[in-house]
Amino acid sequence: MSREHTYQTVVTWTGNKGTGTSGYRDYGREHELSTAGPAPIAGSSDPAFRGDPSRWNPEQLLVGSLSQCHMLSYLHQCAVAKVVVTAYADTASGTMAETADGGHFTEVVLRPVVTVAAPEMVETALALHADAHRACFIAASVNFPVRHEPTVHVAG
Repeated sequence: MSREHTYQTVVTWTGNKGTGTSGYRDYGREHELSTAGPAPIAGSSDPAFRGDPSRWNPEQLLVGSLSQCHMLSYLHQCAVAKVVVTAYADTASGTMAETADGGHFTEVVLRPVVTVAAPEMVETALALHADAHRACFIAASVNFPVRHEPTVHVAG
């Protein structure tokens, strides 16, 4: 049985400085990303493209989405395998190449640091990252490699 899920967002441009897009330097890249329920996300373009560095940009949101999806898939895999995770943090990074026709991501590297409850869980905890990657809907949807460099520690 196949199921479909639909996700709706609204992007509202807030960067009109009074003259709209009358020139490349005449408008702001500020916008808000919203949906029903959570608070809006303040967005802009990357500072390299005249964006506001105090706001999230689409490239950061893509890397963050991959990191979130992997974490959620991983925690599920661990729960099913009886691996008790007591802490999880990921410092993810993505690389985008500018090309003559625009640009594209070349890879994202996830660096999760996981703490588990007991030493006998470490090996399984490391192996479950591969299962989590296969289960991640976002990673399955991108056309560039998503690599993992996990570290697992034992609590205490």
